[in-house]
Amino acid sequence: MNFIYSPPTEPYLDIIYQDQQLVVFNKPSGLLTVPGKAIEHKDSLEYRARLVWPEIRLVHRLDMSTSGIVIMALTADSQRQLNWQFQLRETQKHYIANVWGQLAANSGSIDLPLICDWPNRPKQKVCYQHGKPSLTHYQVISQNQDSSRILLTPITGRSHQLRVHMQWLGHPILGDKFYAHQAAFTKANRLQLHAEALTIRHPSSNKKMQFTCPCPF
Repeated sequence: MNFIYSPPTEPYLDIIYQDQQLVVFNKPSGLLTVPGKAIEHKDSLEYRARLVWPEIRLVHRLDMSTSGIVIMALTADSQRQLNWQFQLRETQKHYIANVWGQLAANSGSIDLPLICDWPNRPKQKVCYQHGKPSLTHYQVISQNQDSSRILLTPITGRSHQLRVHMQWLGHPILGDKFYAHQAAFTKANRLQLHAEALTIRHPSSNKKMQFTCPCPF
């Protein structure tokens, strides 16, 4: 089945915060963070932001299917400062996810090395020999008969980290077309993963700032 890119357009840009140094967005599920290679995949959060701020600069990204907080910089200095915070893991962030089944423990950690699954890219896989270290903490918020709502705190920022870690745990995220089994995939009409909170130090004032964005599912 061919992928047809049809990103949401209402609202066109959902701005949580802005000043002279940075802009914080709420990215909807279904919108790329950056333009794809194909011309029909040009529409993205970065493309839309550049229409308003031509000088805006990428700091980090979310998967197309993941919603929530994305921060971008308005100057080169701000971009360097924020990139440094992400690289040194000085930022704090957490996600909300609905996953398949009931977890055996109310909280825990998943420490598994990840690497790109090249024949099946963009999928990632666990690889103890060549994978990069990746660590996720989880905490159960609530459970029902066949699913759980959890808070996920990634310590590292590997591609698809939360999605692969939850699949490995036996509790794939609902609506995940890459990693969920059929029953978990069809249980939701979108990937049930949302970047709810992000804490940074302001690149100019060094003041700690926390941004939050309510989970839409």
